[in-house]
Amino acid sequence: MADMTELKRQAGEKAVEFIQSGMVVGLGTGSTAVHAVRAVGRLLQAGQLQNIVAIPTSEVTAAEAHSLQIPLVTFDTHPVIDITIDGADEADPNLDVIKGLGGALLREKIVAAVSKRFVIVADYSKRVTQLGTQAPVPVEVIPFAERPVRDYLQSLGARVEKRLDGDKRPYRTDENNIILDSYFGPIADPHQLAAAIRQQPGVVEHGLFLNMATDVILATFDGIEHITRP
Repeated sequence: MADMTELKRQAGEKAVEFIQSGMVVGLGTGSTAVHAVRAVGRLLQAGQLQNIVAIPTSEVTAAEAHSLQIPLVTFDTHPVIDITIDGADEADPNLDVIKGLGGALLREKIVAAVSKRFVIVADYSKRVTQLGTQAPVPVEVIPFAERPVRDYLQSLGARVEKRLDGDKRPYRTDENNIILDSYFGPIADPHQLAAAIRQQPGVVEHGLFLNMATDVILATFDGIEHITRP
C-alpha cells in the first residue's frame, strides 16, 4: 500500500500532465508541490516538455527549480501564468483552501491570482467539509504590528500562535515578515472572515484562498480524484 509520501508524489505528478510545451508555469511550495516541480524538471530534460518558463512561489522552490535547470522568469516579462500547481493544508467541497503552513502564502497568492489555471495537489488527509477543521489560518504580519494584529485576531475568536522556526526563533517569511497561526476552528463563513482579517492594518496576507482554485487533485489509496470548479 502506498504511504503518504507516495500519495503526495502521485498528486503532484498527475497535475503536471496538464502542462503543455510553451507554457508559463507557477511552481508551488511544499512537500506535495515539490513533486510537481521535480516532474517538470525531468520532462524538460527528457525533451517531453519544451520552451517552459516558470515563476516560483518561494526562494526554496526557486533553488529547487534552479537545480533542475528549469528556466525562471519574473512578472516583468511574463505577467500572466498559464498554470500554477501548488499544495494546500485543507481543501473543502467548494475548492476553497487554506494554505501557508509552508510559510509562502503571500507569494503563493500573488502567483495564483495571475494564473489562468490554479491546480491544488494534496493527499486525501487534506480534504475537509469545512475550512478550519484541522488547520489554522496563517496570517502574515509586519513585525511592527504583531501585538495589535494578535489582539485583533483574538477579538475575531482565534487562538493565536506566533510561528517559530526550527531553532525556536520567530519564523521569517521570504519578505521578512512574521506569521501568526490563527486557530478559529471550523469556519462558518470563510469569505466574511477573510474580509475581516484584511481590515486590520499590519496584516499583509492570510491563508484563505477563496474562489481561486480551478482544480483539486486528491491522491487516495483508491486512486486519484480530480475535482474541478463548475
